[in-house]
Order: sequence, then structure tokens, then C-alpha cells
Amino acid sequence: MIYSFDAYVTAALFDRAGRAAFALGDGTVRFENEGGFVTVEAHAGAVLAAAVHPSGRGIVTGGDDGKVVWSRVEGDEVAATLVAEVKGRWIEHVAASAASGLIAFTAGKEAHVRDSADPTFLRVFAHDKTVSGLAFDPKGRRLATAGYGGVSLWWARIEGQKPQVMKWAGSHIAAVFSPDGKFLVSSMQENQLHGWRLSDAKDMRMGGYPAKIKSLAFFDKGNLMVTAGANGAVVWPFAGANGPMGKEAAEIGFSRDSMVVRVAGVEALPVAIAGQDNGKIWGAHMRSGRIETLKAEKGAAISALSVSADGGRLVWGDEDGEAGIIAIPAMDTRF
Repeated sequence: MIYSFDAYVTAALFDRAGRAAFALGDGTVRFENEGGFVTVEAHAGAVLAAAVHPSGRGIVTGGDDGKVVWSRVEGDEVAATLVAEVKGRWIEHVAASAASGLIAFTAGKEAHVRDSADPTFLRVFAHDKTVSGLAFDPKGRRLATAGYGGVSLWWARIEGQKPQVMKWAGSHIAAVFSPDGKFLVSSMQENQLHGWRLSDAKDMRMGGYPAKIKSLAFFDKGNLMVTAGANGAVVWPFAGANGPMGKEAAEIGFSRDSMVVRVAGVEALPVAIAGQDNGKIWGAHMRSGRIETLKAEKGAAISALSVSADGGRLVWGDEDGEAGIIAIPAMDTRF
């Protein structure tokens, strides 16, 4: 199924019920609905970031209007609830935790935290520089904020604290925890990743990329991590106590005339998904080495990519506003 939205696709996600949602540059959120879609007018400007709401119902978006909005489908109706507003600021990054019920977002040099179950809850963590990325740990208790000079770790519910800073020179633009909570990985402006083992803060360089890494995802029950930023998808091993320390990454699906710009993975299987800057999408099984084309048509660069929790469907969007949903039955046998 293909949609034409005529607006940049900022995010394409599945909520917990398996409903696809598209967050767009025109400020709307579109939800799939009975063969078509329904529209939520979420923002006065562009949607800049999105995450699945902690409840699993609908998505939370941040916009250039300074608002954080929860959009969802309830029965036959759509609904939009204002979660927070920081006037005069762009909300460029959003994260949410189903485990703790918390929602986090950035506003310039601040990271804000709200509780989806308590409208009065508010935490604001100030930084010296702009916050360029954020992520919750698997339990939703700690918040990682990426910025210049490293990644800061905050206890998400505690006021008046000093963060633990995982230092590394340079500008960090994104952060992600491994699903077991043992490792923290950041993406940097300098076309490389940097990682830390949280038990002892031992750090690791993860370089060799020709371009900035704008997308990374864990899959195969957390044993593997796939990233964009190269002519193929780059896969790092995370099994064992040392994760990728002392190990080499593998590059799969190498193409001379295109770059991988977005990635996703199947949580339960060793299957990585890659979206290219020429609009194509493919999947690779890391055990068999088989690569299968999932979207053969060329187009604008893929800007959003996600796999449903059951591994049965893929949702994508591109920079020109084209988007779609691809059914991928029996991925474990098909690949």
C-alpha cells in the first residue's frame, strides 16, 4: 500500500496495536485506517520528531511550534492532547518509555521529562550546549542526552542532580542503549560512533564510516546493531559481556551508487532492514547471508523506517512525502 502525502515524512512507526502512523513535515499525523488513513492536525508547523506513546496508543510528536502532542485513534475518532509547550523553542527530539511511562523531549539546551500518568510531573535538565539527542534506558529510569563533548546520564525522576557524563571529544548527535542496558552508543558529527560499557565506563571507538550515521537499530534480541552511514548496512556484534569491544563490524548489501540512510531490524530475528538514498529498501538475514529486495522502485531518499513488533510488516516514508506499508510474511523462512 502506497500513500502520497506531499510532505517530508519525519517518522513512520507502529503503535503497540500494530497500527501504522506517519508524522509529517506539514504538522499532521496520519494513521492507517480501513485501507486508507485518518488525519490528526497536531502542529502549526512541521513535525520534527516522534515516538510511540508510553501507553502504546498512538504517537507523541514534537514540532517547530514548541509543542509536544499525543495523537491517537480512539474508536472512530481521532484525538490530540497537548503534553507540553515551550514557547519559542523547537522540539527536535522526543523519546518515550513504556516501562516507566515517561516522555522526554529537547528544547534547545534543556531536556524535559513528563509523566504520562501524572500531568503535574515536570523535570527540566539544563545543559551548557544544545541537546542533540536523547534516549531512555530499557527500564525507563535513566535518560541519556547527547551533545558536545559526550553523553550525559540523568535519573529521569530526580531533581537537583548532577549527571554522569560519558566524555568523548566532539559533537554527539544521537544516543541509544542496548536492549540489555549494558552498553550506550552515540552517533557523532565526525562520521563515527562511540560506545561505552556502562558497568565500568570503558569506551570504544566505532569508526570507518564515509558519512554521518543518522540511523541505528538493535535487532536479533539485542545481539546485533545495524547502522546507516555507508554504502551498505553496517552491523556490529553485541552478544557477550564485551559487546563489540575488540571486534570488527560487517558491511552487507554494498552498493557503489547509493548509500544506506535509514535502518531498522526485526527484534526476534537476525534480520536487518536498510533504506537507501535512492528510495530502495532491502532486508538481509545475518545467518544465511541472503538479501531480498522489499521495495525495488527508486525514489527520494528514505527518511523513515520501522518494523512492527511481530516482524510481519514494514512501514516507510521518504523525503518527498511518499510512504507505504509492506507485508513481510514469515520472515524467518522467507529469508
